[in-house]
Amino acid sequence: MIESGKVGYVVFLGSTAALGGLLFGFDIAIITGAGPYLAKEFALSDLGLGWAFSSLLFGCALGCVIAGRLADRWGRKKLLLFVALLFACTSVETALAANFTTFALARFLAGLAVGGVSLLSPMYVAEVSPTSMRGRLGTMYQMSIIVGILISFGLNYLLRNTGEHNWRWMFFTGVVPSIVFFLFVSIAPETPRFLTMRGKEPDALVVLERIGGKSNAQAQLDAIRSSLKVQTRRWRGLLRPGVSRAVAVSVVLSILIHVSGINTIIDYAPAIFQSAGWKIDSALASTFIVGVTEFLFTLVSFWVIDKHGRKPLYVVGSCGMAIALLALIVAVLADKFHGPVVLALILTYIAFFAACIGPVFWTLVPEIFPNDLRGLAMTFPVLTQWIANAFVVLLFPFAFHVIGKAATFGFLAAMALAQGVFTWLWVPETRNKSLEEMESYWVGAAVAKENATD
Repeated sequence: MIESGKVGYVVFLGSTAALGGLLFGFDIAIITGAGPYLAKEFALSDLGLGWAFSSLLFGCALGCVIAGRLADRWGRKKLLLFVALLFACTSVETALAANFTTFALARFLAGLAVGGVSLLSPMYVAEVSPTSMRGRLGTMYQMSIIVGILISFGLNYLLRNTGEHNWRWMFFTGVVPSIVFFLFVSIAPETPRFLTMRGKEPDALVVLERIGGKSNAQAQLDAIRSSLKVQTRRWRGLLRPGVSRAVAVSVVLSILIHVSGINTIIDYAPAIFQSAGWKIDSALASTFIVGVTEFLFTLVSFWVIDKHGRKPLYVVGSCGMAIALLALIVAVLADKFHGPVVLALILTYIAFFAACIGPVFWTLVPEIFPNDLRGLAMTFPVLTQWIANAFVVLLFPFAFHVIGKAATFGFLAAMALAQGVFTWLWVPETRNKSLEEMESYWVGAAVAKENATD
């Protein structure tokens, strides 16, 4: 158990890393309100608009690869500081873009920062969190993403009538949270697991004492040290018993979380509401309601993730999302695809995702990898989810307008159901298990599979 006097410090560390999620959410969603103005400014086609949205996401894919390769060499803290500076610089460059090529390049570079933070922040949270609080602190990261989305939605609405260059101000506002993030990370420590990897055990012990108290620190350090004794350097380590299976599970989850539609709903919410008959002002206002709903239901996850576990929430959330998407198909086929109906069903979809899927994904993925390979192994699911995200966001405008609303929502619903089934069959429960215990779980599963084959 964590000592009561240490809870505040643990929350500070979790909140600091979670601020990276705020920048993540802000950069992902700020283009939501800017999209209609960008399409007009640069005379974009459906695929051009898709590229405006997805150029950042392709940068995210490269960013997470770079961060994954460097996280186990340079440490979590140094890279988070660099990411904060990159966020600030690309916010300015995007706002000042003179043409679409420059804009898309600036968004791609911003994606390097978003991709980096999407790997580093959850890893940092997992490595500084006591077992009893890891789920809630992981939820803080997802909650921070939602806050970033909500802030961007609010700014989009407030800046909508500030002139023909309103979209430039929308992007420029990203400088402020970038500076705040840099300042907080600068006073946070490196994680005890990375310090131990680098032979700085006295420093690791100091951090562990501040996190959990002196009575727990030495035992935790011994467990970390023991887990690192079996390390195999770099890529060969991914072939260790159990590790490859953990990677495979994380990759499938990474694909399903995006092909079930969450970022298409977030990014293109104004366009969806406009297609349901609302004008741009009403569409942007409804998008803000979507952000508020996502925030409120993420709070629900904060209270239940360590009580009911990761797996049950994932299954329930997947089924709820699928039902909402199927109802949207019915609305299309029954010619009831109108503003209030669409808003209600999208809010239902968002509620299930926010309460059950988003927080669990970013909590679960770093939990299932061994200490010595976490940075490298995290590259696979994070890279996969950004690639899946990029292609879904790129193709959604074309699918929505050319293939049709019913077929598009039908595909997303099928993927949401597949997500629930896969989780039920293959994803382990990580609640109340230490990171070192999860490493032992995968090894045991691999041995059991090998014995069953024999």
